[in-house]
Amino acid sequence: MTAPGGSEVQERRRVQADRGFSRPRGGGRTFTTAPRPQGRLRRRNQKTPWLYLAPALVVLGGLLVYPVYQLGLISFFEYTQAQVSGGEPTAFQGFGNYAELFSDDQFWQVLLATVVFAAACVVSTLAVGCALAVLLTRVRAVPRLALMLAALGAWATPAITGSTVWLFLFDPDFGPVNRLLGLGDHSWTYGRFSAFFLVLLEVVWCSFPFVMVTVYAGIRSVPAEVLEAAALDGASQWRIWRSVLAPMLRPILVVVTIQSVIWDFKVFTQIYVMTNGGGIAGQNLVLNVYAYQKAFASSQYSLGSAIGVVMLLILLAVTLIYLRLLRRQGEEL
Repeated sequence: MTAPGGSEVQERRRVQADRGFSRPRGGGRTFTTAPRPQGRLRRRNQKTPWLYLAPALVVLGGLLVYPVYQLGLISFFEYTQAQVSGGEPTAFQGFGNYAELFSDDQFWQVLLATVVFAAACVVSTLAVGCALAVLLTRVRAVPRLALMLAALGAWATPAITGSTVWLFLFDPDFGPVNRLLGLGDHSWTYGRFSAFFLVLLEVVWCSFPFVMVTVYAGIRSVPAEVLEAAALDGASQWRIWRSVLAPMLRPILVVVTIQSVIWDFKVFTQIYVMTNGGGIAGQNLVLNVYAYQKAFASSQYSLGSAIGVVMLLILLAVTLIYLRLLRRQGEEL
């Protein structure tokens, strides 16, 4: 038999238990922590993007992780044409290949040339891309469309095709550039610096559209009132860029700079095609072409792999610097 009001008491106790506290038999009130569905939901939301990225990560793992592993493995062995053909067994060298590489004066010369060349390409690409991005905001629709189509055409041109075209334009016998400049039969690929300059022009030509389009999109996101206020204060275009646009576009500029560094540091096709494999006596070698010559022209696959590992570590350091800059700017990684 249920006491009068017993059902109300039981219902009250059930509601109190659902709210996170209960009354023990001794009369004191104790609180219990109720489960928080928000925490489980947050953890579930954090896992959801990784589930969508899982197929791509599996594919990238197969395409990148295993080749990088093989590259590093070969760099620790003696692996030449004799080992490839099976005439001699592979021998573990440890860091012997790296010691041989670092003791080679040509490697340091090529590394210095690669860094200087990549830096010149990055600075030139950013300057041209940013200048044209600002120009796009100052011209009318038809010239803007023509410039965008021309830039995207240069961007879509394969590197080997663009290199061949630029080589023809500066050809000493048939190229129109020498005729316009009155240089006669001057060979641009004979001298070291002129050859690097010619390759730089081609690299900038095929790289600036990415910077231009990205920076132009960033400029379009800047409120027009800010630019109008700066113009009314009498600021020049250079001052507006330096004091207004550049600080507001800093995250975008960091992205295009780091990506340009990675791309220009790995230049291969332009150098190989336009300087015929690295120039006279290897005067126009960069690390990618140098690794190709060591691995395939000289059949020293272990040395070529060691050069590839060094390039990978350098680019990894650049990427870590990029991530650190983003973290300093409060970007979520």
